[in-house]
Amino acid sequence: MRPLIGTSWKMHFTATQAGAYLAALRPLVAEIADRDLFVLPPFAAIFVARDRLAGSNVAWGAQDVHPEDWGAHTGDVSAPMLADLDCRYVEVGHSERRRDHGETPDLIAAKVGAVLRWGMTPILCVGEAHHRGPVAALADVLPDLERCLAGVSADALHRIVIAYEPVWAIGEHAPAAAPTEIRAVPVGIHAWLRGHAPGGETVRVIYGGSVDETVAPLVLGQPGVDGLFVGRRALDPAAFATIARVPILPAAAPLETTIS
Repeated sequence: MRPLIGTSWKMHFTATQAGAYLAALRPLVAEIADRDLFVLPPFAAIFVARDRLAGSNVAWGAQDVHPEDWGAHTGDVSAPMLADLDCRYVEVGHSERRRDHGETPDLIAAKVGAVLRWGMTPILCVGEAHHRGPVAALADVLPDLERCLAGVSADALHRIVIAYEPVWAIGEHAPAAAPTEIRAVPVGIHAWLRGHAPGGETVRVIYGGSVDETVAPLVLGQPGVDGLFVGRRALDPAAFATIARVPILPAAAPLETTIS
């Protein structure tokens, strides 16, 4: 499975700043051919990504979407609007959206459906709030995952990307999870996906949470980890380019994870 490495800029960069960032990034990653790359700018800069990245090896997308295609929803942005900007990926269910906007799994499921309906790839974020080990993490993550994917048909499951982002590992001073913890949860997610629908084995599960140049090569080779979702460190295009090209180290043997 080709690794998927990308970043969400969150609420950083104006359209002008985005143009400068992408002009710096594009030549730094132009030779990378063995993995898929993406950036998720704020809504106001997506058109800049489309214009600056067209024809490159870096895809672009959005950080959120409204579940309805059209209507009286002031300030919201719909899936057809994003598809018209040639977005390939749309992030849904990030912990900050859940915290700040009260997003529920049912709402997130509707957003996943909207993204799929318009031919784009949802990046569905899941992760436990508290650091209590992988068994407790899976007990939190899997029921949430099931609700967020409730409307996805078996033949569409392969079009999803799962971003495992433990909430306690997100933030400026938060530590990344240990590699052994990181591998346990994606392995468990993969096992759940395989058991729930044909095509589940092809779903990419990427890790996000305090990823930097040191953490990236330790994580990317872990069993079950199919890529990286980089946060604040990727606000420096040179740092993101370094993370994007990290070697994939030989992985340890997969963990046996009990799924209930």
